[in-house]
Amino acid sequence: MVITGLGVTTAVGQGKDDFTAAIFEGRHAFAPMGRPGRSLPGDRPAAPFLGAEIAELSVPEALPARVLRTASLSARAALTTLSEAWHEAGLDDVDPTRIGLIVGGSNVQQRELTQAHARHAEQPEFIRPTYGIAFMDSDLCGLCTELFPVRGFAHTLGGASASGLLAVLQAVRAVRSGQVDVCIALGALMDLSYWELLAFRSMGAMGSDRFADDPGSACRPFDRQRDGFVFGEACGAVVVEREGARHHPEPYARVLGTATAVDGNRNPDPSLAGEISVIEGALAEAGLGPDDVEYVNPHGTGSMIGDDTELRALATCGLGHARINATKSITGHGLTAAGAVEVVATLLQMRERRLHPTRNLLDPVDPSFGWVREKSLPYEFDTAISLSMGFGGLSSAICLGKWR
Repeated sequence: MVITGLGVTTAVGQGKDDFTAAIFEGRHAFAPMGRPGRSLPGDRPAAPFLGAEIAELSVPEALPARVLRTASLSARAALTTLSEAWHEAGLDDVDPTRIGLIVGGSNVQQRELTQAHARHAEQPEFIRPTYGIAFMDSDLCGLCTELFPVRGFAHTLGGASASGLLAVLQAVRAVRSGQVDVCIALGALMDLSYWELLAFRSMGAMGSDRFADDPGSACRPFDRQRDGFVFGEACGAVVVEREGARHHPEPYARVLGTATAVDGNRNPDPSLAGEISVIEGALAEAGLGPDDVEYVNPHGTGSMIGDDTELRALATCGLGHARINATKSITGHGLTAAGAVEVVATLLQMRERRLHPTRNLLDPVDPSFGWVREKSLPYEFDTAISLSMGFGGLSSAICLGKWR
């Protein structure tokens, strides 16, 4: 299996070129969030939540205005990101019945639903009929397949913060099994409302307002001063197909191995055994040993327990020698989109022969790892592993090899 097209939309860069420049510069967009529906209603005194919001979504002009008028932020980001990946992979010439789409993410449009409920709280009978479509995650599939000729299959796949990477792994399996010839995995933009932000903060998963006066310092994976993740709007797309099935000048990479595991745990606590299991499983399927892995793109959220557990898993699996950086330190945590965006970041770094910095990594939890810290680093590598974990005991890993 090879990856032939990428698409990416984040608060720090929209499109591969802008995103590539942003991550190598260590550019950030962290600030108090101001999107409607992310502040407590009424006159309740509360510090604004910190995060990274897309300033203005650059939707391709080819997408019809009649559709975009009723499309949510998550849907517009999906269409924009899919368009980039679609055209790079040259999918217009592929039989539509042999193309599949997997949208990674569930409950991704909560902010817009919260706003709709507030607008119609006094007169619920005036809710728009289109609400009956828009509240479902399948609305993203419907919009994407209406505007792009995907006729093999399209569905969503929910796996919390592992959703984006799980979509990539499922796309690999769909092509490998012959179900379709090409499958697009899309990590959807999770549009949080103040309800989810409050709950994440209350459970200790999301960072506090300790850095309210210096938002750029708030997101700090693997640093001793971390206190939780910082949200970042994002969407990523990855096109998977069988190597040699059609002419493509230069795929990004081969998919060498994949693995998933579940540890039977409803809570957000990470599982050391589960993370070790997927790392070892992906390497075994790839036919590689730990010494063959040159770069790791970790889950790395800035969680107190999560970061510690992930580093223990990497050390146990013999990956302490590999270069490592944290994409979320730049983009923020895209939740359902994170895994797909981090595959995109891994492949862009592989192609550019350079690693992006890890912002705010001033005092690493474990300095013995091969950290890329405050500056980008020239680095040519052929093998990489990317990890994603999700609430509910989900762990996932993908091993990628540079295409030659």
